[in-house]
Amino acid sequence: MTQETALLSTTPAMGDERAPARKVFVKTYGCQMNVYDSDRMSDALSRDGYVSTDVLEDADFVLLNTCHIREKAAEKVYSELGRLRDLKKAKAAEGREMVIGVAGCVAQAEGNEILRRAPAVDLVIGPTTYHRLPEALKRARSGERVVQTDYAVEDKFEHLPAPDKAKTRARGVTAFLTVQEGCDKFCTFCVVPYTRGSEVSRPVAQIVSEAEKLVEGGVREITLLGQNVNAWHGVGPDGREWGLGDLLSRLGEIEGLARLRYTTSHPRDMDDSLIEAHRSMAKLMPYLHLPVQSGSDRILKAMNRRHTAAEYLALIARIRAVQPDLALSGDFIVGFPGETDEDFEDTMRLVEAVGYAQAFSFKYSTRPGTPGAELGDQISEDVKAKRLEKLQALLFSQQRAFAESCVGREIDLLLEKEGRMPGQLVGRSPWLQPVNVDAKASQIGDIIKVRIIKAGPNSLFAEMIG
Repeated sequence: MTQETALLSTTPAMGDERAPARKVFVKTYGCQMNVYDSDRMSDALSRDGYVSTDVLEDADFVLLNTCHIREKAAEKVYSELGRLRDLKKAKAAEGREMVIGVAGCVAQAEGNEILRRAPAVDLVIGPTTYHRLPEALKRARSGERVVQTDYAVEDKFEHLPAPDKAKTRARGVTAFLTVQEGCDKFCTFCVVPYTRGSEVSRPVAQIVSEAEKLVEGGVREITLLGQNVNAWHGVGPDGREWGLGDLLSRLGEIEGLARLRYTTSHPRDMDDSLIEAHRSMAKLMPYLHLPVQSGSDRILKAMNRRHTAAEYLALIARIRAVQPDLALSGDFIVGFPGETDEDFEDTMRLVEAVGYAQAFSFKYSTRPGTPGAELGDQISEDVKAKRLEKLQALLFSQQRAFAESCVGREIDLLLEKEGRMPGQLVGRSPWLQPVNVDAKASQIGDIIKVRIIKAGPNSLFAEMIG
C-alpha cells in the first residue's frame, strides 16, 4: 500500500518577497510505521517552513519513504526513481531544481547502492536518523550527495517537534503513535533487525505527552505501533518496570481518547498484563494482529520463531477466555525453504482451528542478508502460487463468515471520514472493518450507535440507531 503526503514552504528567500515557495512531496510505501514516520518527517521539515502539497510536478523535493519487506516493494521504488529522474531532467531544462530523496528501510539496507543504481538521487536517509532530515536536505541542496544510514546514538524522538495541532486535525480523528522500534527476534525470513536495528522502547512520559497532544488535536483513536510492539517496556512513574499492558492502561486515562489499538505483536511477548488489558479495558478494541507465519513446527523452527503451533493455539485460547469478542488477524508465509505438502497442510489446519477475521498471506521471497536467503531446498514459484491460492481461499472464507456474523449486531462506531456516496460516512468497527452509514459530515469524530444491516465484500453497511 502507499500513502502520499507532501509539504509546501511558505517562506520566501531572504530579501526577496516574490521568491517562489519551496515544495516537497512525500510518498510512503509499506507499513503503518512508515506512515507515522512520514508524518513525523513532515513535522520536522515544518520547522523550516514547509507545508503540504499534493502535486508531484510542482515539487522541489521529492521523498520516497520506502519498505524493504518484500522484493517487489524495493523494485517498485527503483521503478519510481526512474520516473522521477525523467521529471528532474524536464524541470532542469526549465531552470527549476528538484532534489530527490529516499528514506526508510530500502535506504537503510542499500545506502550507497541507491546512489549507484539511481544517480538522480541526492539524499538517502535511514529510518533511525530521519530527525536529521532538515539538515541533510540543506546539504543536498548545496550540491552534496548525502547518505545518512548510521544508527543514531541519540534518541530521534527527542529531536522531533511535537505533533502540530492544525496538522493533526487535518490528518483525521485516528492516529498512529510509534512506541517501539526494531526487533531482536531475528526470524530467518525478515530484514527488520538489519534495517530498523535492535529493539528500542520510547519512555513512558514521551509517549503520554505525544498522545495527549494528538488528542488535543482532535484524535479519538490511537494505534500504538512497533515492529514488535508488545515487547515495549519502560520504567513507569511509580518506579516499576512497565509492559505494554501498563502503558495502555495509562493512555486509557487520557480524557477525550476513546479507543486504543496496537500492532504488530509477537506471540512470545503476550504477557499476563497485556492479556488482562483485553479483559479490563473498554477502550482497548477487541482486535489483535498476532502473526504466526506457519502451522508447521518444523518450519517454525527453521524460521526461528521460537514457539510451536500448539503454544500459539494455547495463547489464542487464553486471550479469548478473557475477551470472547476478540477478532484475530495474522500473517502467513507459504513456500518457505523446505516446506513440504504436509507442512503446508499443518498451516491449513491451524487456520481452521483459529478462525481469522482477516489475515495477510504471502509467498516467501528471499531477502539478501537474511539467513533464509542462504537455505537450500527453495520452493518453486509454481508450488508457492498454488499453496497461496489455497490458503487465501480459506482465509477469505473465514473473513467473509466473520463479516456475516456481524450482521444484526449493534456496535459503537467512530465516524472517521466521508464515504463514496453523498450523505455517507465511513468509520471502523471495533474489529477494524470499514463500516458505511448515512450520517452528516459534522458528525465526523463522533461515536454513534449503529446496527449492522449488510456485509459487503470489503466493508459493512449499517443504519444509525436513534
